[in-house]
Amino acid sequence: MVTVSRTSAVLAATAALVGAAACGGPGEGSAGGEPPATEIAALSSRYWDAYLSWNPLQATYLGVHRLGDRVPDITPAGRTARAREVADLADALDAIDFDFLPEEDRLTYLALAHQIDLAEARLTCAVEDWVVDHRHGFQLDFLHIATAQPLATPVDGERMIRRWNAMPDYIDQAISNLRGGIEIGRVAPQASVHRTILQLDALLGSPVEEWPVYGPAGASLDTWPEGARRNFRTSIREAAVDRIRPAYERYRDFLRDELFPRSRTGPEAGLGGLPGGAECYRALIRVNTNLDLTAGEIHETGLAQVASTNRALLALASEQFGSLPPQELRQRLSGDREMFFRWPDEIVGTAKEAYSRAREVAPGWFPDLPGSEMEVSPIPLYEAPNSSVAYYRQPAPDGSRPGTYYVNTYRPETRPRYQAEALAFHEGLPGHHLQVALAQEIEGMPEFRLHLGSMAFAEGWALYAELLADEMGLYSDDLQRLGRLSYDAWRASRLVVDTGIHSRGWTRDEAADFLRRYTLLSEANIENEVDRYITSPAQALSYKIGQMEILALRTEAMEALGPRYSASEFHEKVLSGGALPLPALRESVTSWIAARTETDAAGN
Repeated sequence: MVTVSRTSAVLAATAALVGAAACGGPGEGSAGGEPPATEIAALSSRYWDAYLSWNPLQATYLGVHRLGDRVPDITPAGRTARAREVADLADALDAIDFDFLPEEDRLTYLALAHQIDLAEARLTCAVEDWVVDHRHGFQLDFLHIATAQPLATPVDGERMIRRWNAMPDYIDQAISNLRGGIEIGRVAPQASVHRTILQLDALLGSPVEEWPVYGPAGASLDTWPEGARRNFRTSIREAAVDRIRPAYERYRDFLRDELFPRSRTGPEAGLGGLPGGAECYRALIRVNTNLDLTAGEIHETGLAQVASTNRALLALASEQFGSLPPQELRQRLSGDREMFFRWPDEIVGTAKEAYSRAREVAPGWFPDLPGSEMEVSPIPLYEAPNSSVAYYRQPAPDGSRPGTYYVNTYRPETRPRYQAEALAFHEGLPGHHLQVALAQEIEGMPEFRLHLGSMAFAEGWALYAELLADEMGLYSDDLQRLGRLSYDAWRASRLVVDTGIHSRGWTRDEAADFLRRYTLLSEANIENEVDRYITSPAQALSYKIGQMEILALRTEAMEALGPRYSASEFHEKVLSGGALPLPALRESVTSWIAARTETDAAGN
């Protein structure tokens, strides 16, 4: 389990990073055994193997196809084995002498400590007992994986068949786990259960032949022997029709008939209504912000950020609409149909245009751009009504699949034009695609650092990218710049709303009222967002907390380096270590500032 003492110890270890480097670097080694640098390299590989075994679907996205016949093991025995493995990894990390590690290995130590904290937080919260997720649940994962699973050879086909046939067993085990949660009073919030039922109703209302898991049955497979092709197609059809669809129906029926009547609602919707919820929320705050902040501190920070961001927003808005409070400005914008899209293709086209502009300007702000391209696609219709405004999926490391910015085109008349560019810069360039795809291309880093990282870094960077895009001159007009500020107010509001729900007993309606009062989100987005915060506690805190830290580091670099400051060099340093936990990022950047200052002083 994550504990304050263990997390604090990891954070405190970062204080040695700059000082030890200034004193001449690491010593010769620890007392006995392998040198610490060798130990951290071996433990990194061991953790990566464990992570892939815990997350075989993610392994497929990353091109590790030897696990392509598996689904996660959420049986009681599997959960016990995972807990034991996490504890062993934590003990092994604690046994490594941080002070004797070279600087880059210290960053690896801190990054690995963060990943282990994430695994421990999952155990603390016992998520298999109660989590039902309409945004990232297995019911979507099993549909999405068909786009990443290779079918180059009959061996690939055999793996897919085994995985497809394992999906129903996973679903039945998930139902069993949730039933166990009901028995001990640990149940999902009603908002997420309701949206998942709607999602499953829509999916089950469509012919199974239209489901992504059925799609491979129609693949050409021209290089396969005829017998292998025939057997594969028959097996996939049988798995989809006779096993997977009935399992989805069982899951829907369980949620509707057993879990929904017992689900958490009202003041109990947040983690305060879950046995052990307060401890769970503390753990989730730590892993999503990388900091030992209390819910109260985050709440107050959010209120201050909302106030300052809305002042800037209203100042810009007054130039176009006159002086209006946020509620009236929101009504003014929502009442003008020209402010909203009319067609799904318009939304996709706007995102593509923004990406193209950013691609042209980016070389002046970044020394390197990712080799992987990015495409823009609509969120699938079976998912879109209950999904967020957008999300990004990383490219395949081998270049076989581009990065993808999935944008929600459902009911385009509810999607504001003036927020579309900020969203595109967040998901694409200079946001997620730039950061994630570049990280995958870094040479010499442990594998886990190429693909995993801190949510606060990743989302903080993407929110920073929305502001940076303004400095790069990427927004097409002041209305789009107003949209950028409205998005910043939205992320600041998350600090208030998330902590309000999970530590102060706010109801769904109270959370929605706050967003109506202090953001320009449409009504549809407000409802989706509140249900997102209820379903994924503390995740939404990562955006503003991460952005604030990156901006603070940039200010420190600009003040220390003065005219010698280079945005391109700063960005290169921030991105050079992958998605580091924020304390490790701070030590990495401040070490760079100190080295630059020392070099410049010596040159003078």
